[in-house]
Amino acid sequence: MEQISSAVSVIAFVVVIALWFLFGGVFLLRKKPEATTDGAKMPRSYVGLVLQGVGFVPVWFMRRQPVFSEYFAGQYVLNIVLQVLAVALAAFSVWFAMSALRELGKQWSLEARLVEGHKLITSGVYQTVRHPIYTAMLGMLIAIGIAYSTWLPTLVGVIVFIIGTKIRTVFEERLLSDAFGSDFSEWKAKVPGLIPFVKI
Repeated sequence: MEQISSAVSVIAFVVVIALWFLFGGVFLLRKKPEATTDGAKMPRSYVGLVLQGVGFVPVWFMRRQPVFSEYFAGQYVLNIVLQVLAVALAAFSVWFAMSALRELGKQWSLEARLVEGHKLITSGVYQTVRHPIYTAMLGMLIAIGIAYSTWLPTLVGVIVFIIGTKIRTVFEERLLSDAFGSDFSEWKAKVPGLIPFVKI
């Protein structure tokens, strides 16, 4: 069972890393939309973005020892289940991010901003969570944490990421609230922010 568990860990790590490259490619290689004129901006939202990035540091730099050992020492069956979960979570996250970008189109940006003619997107994955790209990022963080790191760095990374996301979304949602008023308020009341079915 130990050998099977180790083999599954290796396969899961390779697949999750491949999905990480695909996840990055979704943003880097996507077709560039036509240039737009910016409306309102929230430059301070970059503080949240930086914290989100910091959340990934523990899981990337604190790997399991030995590499490809069990996530919880001696728990071979649990490790196999967790590695399969990591692959499924990473694959889901890539799809979720792709779906979100497709819905956003030219409105997607690293900076919290509105573009000229901005629309409130509530269709597709935006019916599940208000910030699906951040949901996908969180999924990728947890996936690499399971495939490569240990539970403590993963937990720390998730906490830091969620704090950064909260800061980021406060600015984003302030813009949307100012622009769309009651339509935004109604959507926010119905749809969770980050995690499906969880009101945070």
